[in-house]
Amino acid sequence: MSIIGERKRLLADRELRGSEFTLQLSDATDQWLQGLFSSVAENRPDLALIAVGGYGRRDLSPLSDLDVLLLHNDAPDIEAVAEALWYPIWDQGEKLGHSVRTITETLTLASEDLDTATALLSSRIIAGSQPLSNELFNKAIDQWRSKAKFWLPKLVASIHSRHRTKGEVAFMLEPELKEGRGGLRDVHAMGWANLNGQGPFEVEHHQLLECYEVILRARVELHKQAKRSSDKLLLEQQDAVAEALGYQDADLLMADVASAARRISWNIDELCYGIENAGLSGVWNFGKKVGDTIIGKRKPVSSALSSDVDITPEQVLRIALKTAKNQERFSPETIRRLRNIDFVIPDPWTNELRELFIDLLLVGHDAIPVFETLDQLDLFVPLLPEWKPARSRPQRNAYHRFTVDRHLLETAAEASKLVDRVDRPDLLVIGALLHDIGKPYPGDHTEVGVELIKAIAGRMGFPQADVEILIEMCQHHLLLPDIATRRDLDDFDTIQTVGSSLKTIESVRLLHALTEADSIATGPAAWSSWKAGLVEDLSNRTISYLKGGAGSIIERTFPTPDQLQRMRRGIIKVEGDADRLTIMEIDRPAVFGRVAGALSLCGLDVLEAIAHTEYGMVLAMFRVAPNTTKDIDWDSVCVFVQDSVRGRVAIAARLAERMQMYSLQISQQFPERVVDTDVKIDNQTSSTATVIEVSAPNGMGLLYQITRALSSLDLNILSAKVQTLGSDVVDSFYVLDNDGKKINDQGHADEVKEALKHAIESSTVMTGIGT
Repeated sequence: MSIIGERKRLLADRELRGSEFTLQLSDATDQWLQGLFSSVAENRPDLALIAVGGYGRRDLSPLSDLDVLLLHNDAPDIEAVAEALWYPIWDQGEKLGHSVRTITETLTLASEDLDTATALLSSRIIAGSQPLSNELFNKAIDQWRSKAKFWLPKLVASIHSRHRTKGEVAFMLEPELKEGRGGLRDVHAMGWANLNGQGPFEVEHHQLLECYEVILRARVELHKQAKRSSDKLLLEQQDAVAEALGYQDADLLMADVASAARRISWNIDELCYGIENAGLSGVWNFGKKVGDTIIGKRKPVSSALSSDVDITPEQVLRIALKTAKNQERFSPETIRRLRNIDFVIPDPWTNELRELFIDLLLVGHDAIPVFETLDQLDLFVPLLPEWKPARSRPQRNAYHRFTVDRHLLETAAEASKLVDRVDRPDLLVIGALLHDIGKPYPGDHTEVGVELIKAIAGRMGFPQADVEILIEMCQHHLLLPDIATRRDLDDFDTIQTVGSSLKTIESVRLLHALTEADSIATGPAAWSSWKAGLVEDLSNRTISYLKGGAGSIIERTFPTPDQLQRMRRGIIKVEGDADRLTIMEIDRPAVFGRVAGALSLCGLDVLEAIAHTEYGMVLAMFRVAPNTTKDIDWDSVCVFVQDSVRGRVAIAARLAERMQMYSLQISQQFPERVVDTDVKIDNQTSSTATVIEVSAPNGMGLLYQITRALSSLDLNILSAKVQTLGSDVVDSFYVLDNDGKKINDQGHADEVKEALKHAIESSTVMTGIGT
């Protein structure tokens, strides 16, 4: 029998998925190895071939390693037997993890090494002596159980370490299906702990098996699609895996993966907490009951619930609030009691229920595990029925870190840190929790969100004036970041537009805090000190406008008075520090673009940029990040930038050559990526200039190509804002034509759009995006 032929047959059967595939591949592998063993060691009572680890669980995926132990009882010819076994396996191209030991040697290693100890817990015989195999298995189990106080803390430590390095399956854009938090390994760990009386609640076993199957099916299909062994489900593989599993699209696949991973994560967290905070004498033995509190080894867990009275929503939230404030988890008794309650939510909410809910949000990040428990117990959706479509809803881009529901909770938690900035902390955290509630629904998520919030806030019992503020927060939650990063804050029309939209100072403060919380919760690419400064500047200017009206004085922050004075004197300077480059130069054609091109050639990605022209000078600041691990050599970068600005570097030719070098690599990384571009020409925002806004996927030298296109049409850039959002960019330019006028002619505007779209397509095609 050839395992290669059997593997090909199984891989060709598209109906074999998940555990059905792994079981059949494991069985086929068993038969093959049994044949090999019988040819070299038939009827040997002193030998046994043992499957361990994943193979022992009959969990072989297409690219799994084959982990086996050749167990012997001091056989004198063991080396010859081992070679006779291993070489035919290697000849078939199998990745073999092998060891040759006696029972004593195996148990000695298993008494010191966690991986060996746990691998033996799923061991099973393939061929050879059944008594020898049984002796090893029974002694391995006994040794594991007898050393529970030694092994379980080490198991928990290894779980935490793995989670830190591999990330969360539910929230990673490209999850590590096996080793990540909420992945397959966590279910294995629960099984190992269960052998020592520590494990999930009985009701969870069936659900965990279902969750395990979801992740396993994705892993098996990933292995079928991949050319190399990896358990990381890459973005470009998700569509193919989804199609193979019968999903309509990858979003639905990743939603199921996220939901399953969250269930597993919650259970593994409960397991670790139980081991860390309790004795090891029984299943989920957290300690003894004193009054209405369950006392663990170190700290109180939470209030218990009486079994002879109906449980009200207020009662549940009181326990939840106490648990969050104490940084604890619900007690096992509380969880068991809450599983079977008839959770009736009053409409409208009582004042106490609303205040408890707000207080829980105000706890911040310590409340998130508590909300997760409520959600896993199906107690959160009854409070907010509109939440259901948001549960585990993925946002499959590099910009957003979390699923929609977790993003909303993270935003509320971040907002809780900023309550001292506003007069109404309650509205801030509720507005943060609901600002993206419309995302999972069809249509514009803000418009949908407004309608949902009308119903939700009314049901919560907020007065109409507060409902209007919450609606305003949803309506305008992108206003401040969009304006701050895309418009000229020194243009009075910009401030007037924001002031007209928000109308009150408290609205500005609420939106400012929400913007910061939302951006931080989105991910590291969404917030920086640069963006924070712009948003704060816009907020302060808008408040100043609302206080003083059209006659209020709004001080300029870029350029600073000192920078403006230097520009007036015609001082030329290029300097770099930390992650920023500042250049003050004569306003030559395409200076801004040349600097951008030079930075790209220096291996620096432009994350944000701003520019201003006055007195025949241009001042530009760029926030950059190196695309390697090397520190930025600012001395050489500044010299190269200066040479580029003065026409001593063939920027276009060098970029074309560099882009050609990377085109194959990028096209392989994003083989199906569609170029989604948008060019807007706006003559309404500013009374003094035309605003051109360009949205496009980021590409090498893109900013250089865009500014070069503007220069080719004799458009003068008065100011510019550049922002990188994950793998996309949004660039805004305030321009005038060669006569110092706005672009008012439609024909001219169409030509500008055509030139910019051509520049974007040239850049993205050169780098392989969209090919």
